[in-house]
This record gives sequence, C-alpha cells and structure tokens, in this order.
Amino acid sequence: MEMKITFPGGKKVNAEMDGVVIPTDQPIADGGDGSAPSPFNYFLASMGTCAGIYVLSFCQQRDISTEGMSLTQRMEFAVDDSGHKRLSKVTLDIMLPVGFPEKYRNAIVKTAELCSVKKVIMNPPEFEITAHLP
Repeated sequence: MEMKITFPGGKKVNAEMDGVVIPTDQPIADGGDGSAPSPFNYFLASMGTCAGIYVLSFCQQRDISTEGMSLTQRMEFAVDDSGHKRLSKVTLDIMLPVGFPEKYRNAIVKTAELCSVKKVIMNPPEFEITAHLP
C-alpha cells in the first residue's frame, strides 16, 4: 500500500491514495489559508469516523434506524514533562436513537471499540523515514 504526499502551495499538503486526494491546510493563525482540515484534525476525525462506520454497519446489519444517532468525541490534552502538549484521553459517547433495542446497548459499545484506528494507536507501528535525491 502506498500514499503519495504532494505540496500544492502555501501551507497545503495533499495525500493521494487509490485516486482520492485528501487535501490538508493549516489554520490562518498558523500561516495557512484554512481551506482544509489540518493533518492533526484529520487524525482526530479518523478515530471518531472509524468508530462511526463500525456503529453504522452494526445498525444496518440489524435494520436498526440510525435517525437521531450520533457520536460525540471529546479530546483531553495534557502537558508532558518536557512541556509539550499531548493527546491524553479520547472519549466517545454514542447517542442512541429513540427506540434503540436495549439488548444491543453493550454490543454497540463493543462494536465501536473494534475501530481499526484505535487498534493501531494501541499497538503503534514502527516508523522509518529516509530521504533521497532524484
């Protein structure tokens, strides 16, 4: 699997994979145009949307309506010993729709916990960075 990262101008950095371009930009306060989410905001969104697709699939497989259903993701940050701000806690709250079967309440939580992004964070990959001249 491969992803190509390009620099279209300003503070914009794009990622392209499987013919889909994922644009990023920095906020205006950080010198960007604010025209797209920052890479870190995509990272944060990937956790909630990953859990969300599992929750959605769970409901679709059981013909449970998702009308009025939502997930709220809350992030807490702490300052580490070196003074750097770091993500310290992520909480996902699933707002169940009216009429959601009580017998599935624990199962929907377990389903959200299957999120692939969460699993990667819990078992991080090895990173290797190299640089080459043309």
